[in-house]
Amino acid sequence: MNTLIEGAGLFLWPLGFCSILVVFLISERAIALLPGRIVPLSLLQAVRKGEARSIKAGNQTLAGRVIIFWQEGARGEVLKSFARSELIKLQRGFFIIDSIVAAAPLLGLLGTVTGLATLFPEHGLPDSQTLTRGVGLALSTTMIGLCIAIPALVGSNWLSRRVEILSSQVDVLVESLEQQSK
Repeated sequence: MNTLIEGAGLFLWPLGFCSILVVFLISERAIALLPGRIVPLSLLQAVRKGEARSIKAGNQTLAGRVIIFWQEGARGEVLKSFARSELIKLQRGFFIIDSIVAAAPLLGLLGTVTGLATLFPEHGLPDSQTLTRGVGLALSTTMIGLCIAIPALVGSNWLSRRVEILSSQVDVLVESLEQQSK
């Protein structure tokens, strides 16, 4: 393990930053996107039973904010647009995760190219120490970049799917509210 880290050289810093940032963002979004924090089942069931007018919803959840907006008189496209704008907020930080998914392997590739470039000195063949250092940099940075990008990609896909599921629940909520408006 020490050899892998030592072999990454200067590229360890940006790769390490990417690693820490993606772990933080995926963890934060996973907690923020818990179903009870977005569309509590009790609120959704109450609305589906036709009890939306009597719900005392707080604005701590997305569903609560949509219900309050509906209780204040929003209907039709205005209500749907409000719900969509609230759903977009759920994707906060996704573009950073997607950027890390793309950048980590590219940083690894840059390390590979840098490592291989050191193998070709201006005069003659490289000595064994230079050869070892160059190959070590090439392999280490590629491996670390992929080890960051692959789990980040899985996490990004999982979070995107979570938002899709929550979006469908919000759609059900909005349609149920619309039915009660008629």
